[in-house]
Amino acid sequence: MNGTTVLRYALGALGLVLIGVGAGQLALVPEAGAVALWLAGALVLHDAVIAPLVLAAGLLVAAAPARGVLRGALVTGGALVLITLPLLVRPGAPPNPSALPLPYVRNLLLVLAAVALAALLLTAVGAWRRRARERGEERQERGKGDDGGGERDKRDEGDEGDEGGERGEDDGG
Repeated sequence: MNGTTVLRYALGALGLVLIGVGAGQLALVPEAGAVALWLAGALVLHDAVIAPLVLAAGLLVAAAPARGVLRGALVTGGALVLITLPLLVRPGAPPNPSALPLPYVRNLLLVLAAVALAALLLTAVGAWRRRARERGEERQERGKGDDGGGERDKRDEGDEGDEGGERGEDDGG
């Protein structure tokens, strides 16, 4: 067996051990049925709602010019919403008064706006760098053209009417 195979088996064994630890901890909880139901609901929510939405967003973004930045912004925004959502939708006062000391809805919207602004800036900088690189390549191509045919270009500019036929022969041959 090579190192990659050994690592895979070791990680698989570690995963099984952690599943066993989680199941053992779940058995100690007085409301194990409610926790198991919540976990099953989270699994169904993920597989039936979240995963298809992420796949659909990925398909929509696939044709975008800055799809890497856009995907990063969408993943970051989605993670932020998923992290803050349980605190935002919980009814009543939080059990820990320090859990929601600030206006979280406003702050979530501000952070999402900051993520969107960062994505726009990264996209703009990428477009600017791409245009600058293309202009540099165009200048290099023009510079290469001047080395070999600069004399002919100057000659053609001087007497266009007299050398029109010659220019046509040079271009064709």
